[in-house]
Amino acid sequence: MKWNIGASSSSSSSSSSSSGPVLIDPSLPINHPAIATSSINPPAECPMHRSTAPPPPPPPASVSGGGLAKCPIDHNNLDPSMNPLNNIPANLSLNRQPGQQFDLPTERTRSTIPRPSGENPGGEAYGTGSTWDYPSPQQFYNALVRKGWETPEDSVEVMVDIHNFINEQAWYEVMKWEKRLPGGENAQLARFTGRPGELSPKARMHLWLGKFFPNSFNTEPPFDRHDWIVTRPLPTSTTVPKEEASTRYVIDYYSAPPDEDGNPVFSLDVRPALDSLESVSERIKVSWEEWRNNNANGDGNGNGQ
Repeated sequence: MKWNIGASSSSSSSSSSSSGPVLIDPSLPINHPAIATSSINPPAECPMHRSTAPPPPPPPASVSGGGLAKCPIDHNNLDPSMNPLNNIPANLSLNRQPGQQFDLPTERTRSTIPRPSGENPGGEAYGTGSTWDYPSPQQFYNALVRKGWETPEDSVEVMVDIHNFINEQAWYEVMKWEKRLPGGENAQLARFTGRPGELSPKARMHLWLGKFFPNSFNTEPPFDRHDWIVTRPLPTSTTVPKEEASTRYVIDYYSAPPDEDGNPVFSLDVRPALDSLESVSERIKVSWEEWRNNNANGDGNGNGQ
């Protein structure tokens, strides 16, 4: 599904195979600052809008067709400050960087994404409540500096707004899958892992098909990939706490061409990984439902609107 950040609409499409941008209400958390249309255009240095990765480090040998932009937070730096369970940097610093010119907010915004109670895999930097906290602009900037990316300080707050917006919409898409399953309405994001240097099998296939059918498949790789582990309680469980089932979701983040006003447009491909019979079954069911709906809205020959 695609989203135009600079515009909003009260309507949205429920199909993830929409051929054009879907303008929807950003639905950010209640305490999230508004995103100003006039200032949403990110600078050229914004890592979320680079078509290729910065010179160091080079992309993995298994990735073809150009490098992949890296997620600003270095999930894959295996050092003592990283949580080995999920590659989340532990306790992102709130301190100013040497030579920093502007004061950046240190307050974190609470997301709408539930987290398991009593678990705090990234330290207090990710919050201690029942939902995940997003990094503050200062934490986000510190992560960029740590990665060695030059970013104008006065653009960081806009970048954080975009980051938060995209993740809220990713959770919205996850919940569309979860609500199809027993207990899915109580799903929680248990942990997540950034895998920006790894193409998912679907992204790799679409890139290959894009060489032959550029109007139907992606010709550019996603700028980021996350794997989210989502848990849900089993309604039939009689234990306290209830037994849980977990599903791994693969999220490919794409940059789409800007809209006519120059506002950035993003496309997310969110789906359960094909590593369980349940996930395979759900993927087949959803594909069939989408085909049937498109066919029903078409001319009877499979040419859906």
